[in-house]
Amino acid sequence: MSSSFEHRAVRLEAGEFPVWIGGSGPPVLLLHGYPQTHAMWRDVAPRLAECHTVVLADLRGYGAAPKPPGDPEHRTYAKRTMAADMAALMEELGFPRFAVVGHDRGGRVAHRLALDRPERVEKLAVLDIVPTRTVFAATDRELALGYFHWFFLAQPAPLPERMIGADPDFWLETLLARWSGTRDLAPFAGPALESYRAAFRDPATIHATCEDYRAAATIDLEHDAADADRRIACPLLVLWGAQGLMHRLFDVLATWREKAAGPVFGRALPCGHFLPEEAPEATASALADFLAS
Repeated sequence: MSSSFEHRAVRLEAGEFPVWIGGSGPPVLLLHGYPQTHAMWRDVAPRLAECHTVVLADLRGYGAAPKPPGDPEHRTYAKRTMAADMAALMEELGFPRFAVVGHDRGGRVAHRLALDRPERVEKLAVLDIVPTRTVFAATDRELALGYFHWFFLAQPAPLPERMIGADPDFWLETLLARWSGTRDLAPFAGPALESYRAAFRDPATIHATCEDYRAAATIDLEHDAADADRRIACPLLVLWGAQGLMHRLFDVLATWREKAAGPVFGRALPCGHFLPEEAPEATASALADFLAS
């Protein structure tokens, strides 16, 4: 991250979470996706920090965050649990109410945070996702082939752990290239890519991130089914990649309007799945406009 961002460690129940804080103004929490870390926001966070206090954190199981072992019901990596981490983290930092932006898995954590703690979330932005329950309900041949990792990572341990661990760099780089609009590693080149590689060389990261997907296929669906009638109360921004699978298979904006009680805004950006790294200027501009409105 930019040298203008201060690094801190926040002690929570699961362990010590690293955070990076920069800027001043209304607080906004940025949450990364799979298979990345907070570093994915490196070109977006400084722009938002011009008018906001920006907080970046690694989700549990990712980057330098705690990686507790999974449990039989996968509650340790339920989105409800991961959302509770982030709510507690922001409380510890002195931000009882804040905006939250989440990409990929971070978007699913942010969605759960907005449902479980609506009094805490002032605005919500989700990047290149539709709700987890919607994805599973719509699964067909094309979605299963495009999102094969959902079904692979959710397999019982230690099958995916052993297979990924045999060549973690190959796994990581294959997914990054496949899901990007350029179909190569150009958007990730530099220190960020090295940090992603380093994280995935840790067997604890591989296990924890598999547990994230096991939770998505089990306990998260139970929570989502129980909350099927609940709606996002705050303003919602939805951004997605025009070259990605979500754009091809879903009416992304209409899908999220079904999940929201408040206003919903959004559009596709000219990129693949990794909006903050493939289209940082357009992503930062859209987020800045939304957060300022």
